[in-house]
Amino acid sequence: MPTGAVGRIEGKVGVPVSGSSARGAMRADLDLVFRREYQRIVGVAARVLGSQDQAEDVAQEVFLSFARSSVPAGEAGGWLSVAAAHTALNLIRSGRRRSTREESAAAADPAVVPDVADAVVTLEERSRVRAALAELPRKQAVALVLRHSGLSYADVASALQMSPGSVGTTVRRAESALRKELNRHASSD
Repeated sequence: MPTGAVGRIEGKVGVPVSGSSARGAMRADLDLVFRREYQRIVGVAARVLGSQDQAEDVAQEVFLSFARSSVPAGEAGGWLSVAAAHTALNLIRSGRRRSTREESAAAADPAVVPDVADAVVTLEERSRVRAALAELPRKQAVALVLRHSGLSYADVASALQMSPGSVGTTVRRAESALRKELNRHASSD
């Protein structure tokens, strides 16, 4: 494929696969890292978001950030996983803030009729889990997502720059906090 080409990789059109972009030189290792890590990064984001489409958007954003970074290719897996979890959590949080603004606007304007689909979505258990996950401290939420995405304790420790011995404790605390948050949400319903 020519330098600067945009191709089709795993069904994705418009993903830079090698060479350079219009804005400057792309990383020489981007193609290799992309091919090696793409499915796992989409998986991490999908676990947080519950949407394959949104997860693919997050993966694209994360790989673009990686392309601009100086992260060594050997550390890309952990870096990309953490970036995917952070980006997905940020997407949830921004959606929640948008929803709050829309509800406030709807309350101020009685002519606005609430969407029935929104009421159904809020009842879904996965939505409750995502909302509860977004309430956890960021490091706990990311450690929980990464561990449940299949990363080893050593990989989670490396990605979050913590000792491998503290990963288990962090994940257990995150699971406990998640249960408490889910119970709190359930009792408020």
